[in-house]
Amino acid sequence: MSSSPAQTSAHTPAAASKNLLERLRDFASPLALTVVGIIVVCACAAFWFIAGELPVGVVLTILVIVMGAVVSVALFAFGHDDDTGAQGPGVTALVEALAEPAAIASFDGRLSATNPAWRDAGGNEKRLPAGEGSAALFVAMREARAQGHSRALVRLGSFDFEMLLSRLGDERVLVRAASQGVLGTGLLLNHELPVAEGMDTAEEAEAVVAQPSVAPAFDGSDAPFGQALLEGDTLLTAKITRVNPVFTRLMGGSVADLTGKVWGDLIDAASREEAQAKLDAKKTAFEVKLLSNKDLPLQVRLAHTPGGFMLYLFDISEQKQLEQSLAQVQKMQAIGQFAGGVAHDLNNLLTGLKLRVEDLLHNHPLGDPSYGGLNEIRQISTRAEDLVRKLLAFSRKQTVKRVTLNLGELISESEVLLRRLMREDVKLETEYGRDLPDIHADKGQMEMAVMNLVVNARDAVHASGGGRVKIRSAALAQAEAVAQGWAEAPAQGAALIEVSDNGPGIPPEIMTKVFEPFFTTKPLGEGTGLGLATVYGIVNQADGHIAITSVVAPADGHGATFKIFLPIKVHVAKPDTPKVEAAPASPPKVTPKDMSGAGRILFVEDEEIVRGIAARLLRQRGYEVTEASDGEEALDIIQSGDKFDLLISDVIMPGLDGPSMLKKARPFLGNVPVMFISGYAEAEFSDLLEDEVGVSFLPKPLDIKTLAERVKAQLAA
Repeated sequence: MSSSPAQTSAHTPAAASKNLLERLRDFASPLALTVVGIIVVCACAAFWFIAGELPVGVVLTILVIVMGAVVSVALFAFGHDDDTGAQGPGVTALVEALAEPAAIASFDGRLSATNPAWRDAGGNEKRLPAGEGSAALFVAMREARAQGHSRALVRLGSFDFEMLLSRLGDERVLVRAASQGVLGTGLLLNHELPVAEGMDTAEEAEAVVAQPSVAPAFDGSDAPFGQALLEGDTLLTAKITRVNPVFTRLMGGSVADLTGKVWGDLIDAASREEAQAKLDAKKTAFEVKLLSNKDLPLQVRLAHTPGGFMLYLFDISEQKQLEQSLAQVQKMQAIGQFAGGVAHDLNNLLTGLKLRVEDLLHNHPLGDPSYGGLNEIRQISTRAEDLVRKLLAFSRKQTVKRVTLNLGELISESEVLLRRLMREDVKLETEYGRDLPDIHADKGQMEMAVMNLVVNARDAVHASGGGRVKIRSAALAQAEAVAQGWAEAPAQGAALIEVSDNGPGIPPEIMTKVFEPFFTTKPLGEGTGLGLATVYGIVNQADGHIAITSVVAPADGHGATFKIFLPIKVHVAKPDTPKVEAAPASPPKVTPKDMSGAGRILFVEDEEIVRGIAARLLRQRGYEVTEASDGEEALDIIQSGDKFDLLISDVIMPGLDGPSMLKKARPFLGNVPVMFISGYAEAEFSDLLEDEVGVSFLPKPLDIKTLAERVKAQLAA
């Protein structure tokens, strides 16, 4: 209850006289007057000694100084007595005895007494803390002056304390902490001594009981994370007493709904068991899932407080998404490496199979009883070869022949074939943007990528009762490409190929699996699961990016959309060259039908099936072939002094690979042409060759016709 005007006016003269006494006491202290008196007496003595007499004015001055000294001593004595009466002889001792931070302050903020806990937390300051938050403190002091008590949040050093303010007389207030620091729960101040090593359990328990039981300060209204105060002996059985706004939002309830609830009852049963295991292991941070929203990943951090816990709740959805994206990238890289290795081995087996079948077909021509069976084997090997190409495309190790293509022409040429692939209940629509740019990619691969996307969309639409599939092409600026899903779009912009449908859409649980090889949602026997995996590899090998968006039926606008982004081809202007009259066109070069030839060939291949059959077929055509099973053996043969007209070598071999072997053998080979054979893309090892010349590449699987033609051409060159 506030004071009446009469009471206020009654107190005012006393307060004014007291302030005057304090000012006089500060100005006319006994020490200051004593010093002044000594100076005056010395001056008078000197004047008397020189002049021989002491004027009356000087005598009066000495009397005034003596009277002033007497008054000063009286003021000091009375003022000291007044302070003692106001503060009391036991107040300072009481402050010193308190375990929590405590101080006695005047209402203008000056500190007259502090205890060790206060000094440990806030230093040896002579005034109450100023700066941010000080306004609330001084408002609380006015309330304490009027009502006798109040409370406020005070920052001492690096810690926030909830302080209780109690009035001591008319001019002073007792300020003491009602809790440990909000940021310093469990803080051990310098004046607090740790429990002695020899203290037994009973003494330790008494020490704990002797400490004052205080509630922790709670002020999380502006915190960017959830904060709750729980009361109870164990976390999972503790009840919620206070919450901040973020906590209520994360929990999906109101303050009234959450207050009084048991924390363990709000989380999922499985998550509760995991949390208990973490608590048993003395963990203070772990993840939980709510009973009301199991899809929201949350992390709990807790701190022990007297009588309960301070619980902090963090939304880690973005962190989980990043972790899943990273895991998916690593998974796709691992699958790609595995697929590339499998394709490499399959290529070797298929090469041996094709060479052997062609050799048998040469000996069993059309009309022979065995011709039909051999021809079926060749067709099966062709289908297997197509499967290997898809694996290589996924692993980005397929041999590519990049050319400059106009995006509009690529789509229009593919459209003719794609319309033939549509079903009666599926309509194909195309939308061509303006000024479509050029791209630098393998034409066959890009046609395959678009076809796979369209066929997948067709099947999805057909399974849901019919609809449409749409192909859209456009030129995008860098900012547009970034906004649509390619975060690393190049400065020149991107070409967009978008394939969308109005089918049922792709469920979220399989969105991260659609690019995995052999993953398919089609019935058994209707899909290999390599279509989208192939598209993924083709786009990445073309330095592009593919993104997916999906709306699951029956929501409005349902369907899936695949966006292929490819870098726009930048055309570099070439300097003008003088026109030269065209020479008469030479007749086209005719591929020789005769596959026989002469020359010494070193054939290096670690796969015995491929090496043996290819070497035998080349010998049948007149060549002298020396075989080597790896790079080390080939290097020994070359360094021994044997001369060769052509070196044929596999790229990937155990030990010394083909390019490394060539670098070491080149001083002995001279300008002998080299032909590498491999199922891997030429770009995979071109950087190993650096400035090598006279090097060609032949992809696996091989057939004898192509091999013989290339060998004859290399030797003729």
